[in-house]
Amino acid sequence: MSSAVDSLRLDLLLQLVLSILLGGVVGVERELKGKPAGLRTNILICVGATLFTALSVQLAGGRGDPGRVAAQILTGVGFIGAGTILHMRGHVVGLTSAATIWVVAAIGMALGSSAYLEAIGTTFLVVIVLAGLEKVENLLARHETGGRLVVHARPDRDTVEQLEELVRTTGLEVERVSSRRENVDLVVDLAVRGQKRLHDDLLVALVHHPLVRGVSRGE
Repeated sequence: MSSAVDSLRLDLLLQLVLSILLGGVVGVERELKGKPAGLRTNILICVGATLFTALSVQLAGGRGDPGRVAAQILTGVGFIGAGTILHMRGHVVGLTSAATIWVVAAIGMALGSSAYLEAIGTTFLVVIVLAGLEKVENLLARHETGGRLVVHARPDRDTVEQLEELVRTTGLEVERVSSRRENVDLVVDLAVRGQKRLHDDLLVALVHHPLVRGVSRGE
């Protein structure tokens, strides 16, 4: 009996040590990029998920359903992930950090279930996605695309000129502009071209412009 208990304790210790290492691998990548969920956060989430899962398996002892505790782990991690998502002037940031927390919890659950190979493999795949695909994203962001925005604005004398200047300020090029009166609004149709990320910046800038009453993306 004593040897069985010691074996369980050694297994749990191994799982916890691995959770620190694997959570730390992901956490270092996040920390280097200055993300809100960094080294300590990812380690603690991985350790917590590992411990809860291991204890649920032991407490169930073949008589209960250890999956019930695992489900509660995901619920708790969901609340933590939601705390990393911020809405800033029309931009949503922190989605990658929230998704990383979710995956790190899954790694911890795999360790707690003694699925060591799966946990280690997932960790390295996550690091590849976080670090390696950033270069691909940057290349895609630099690719120039065209877009069309329909702006409902106050019909001031220089409304069109101000909107064109705003487009140029964001770094985009005005390809075509037309305007018409529609009830009390001046509807300005803007065709612009430039880097994909700049289109989102322009949309945010237009929404916050004092002359603008509404913006929609043209079909």
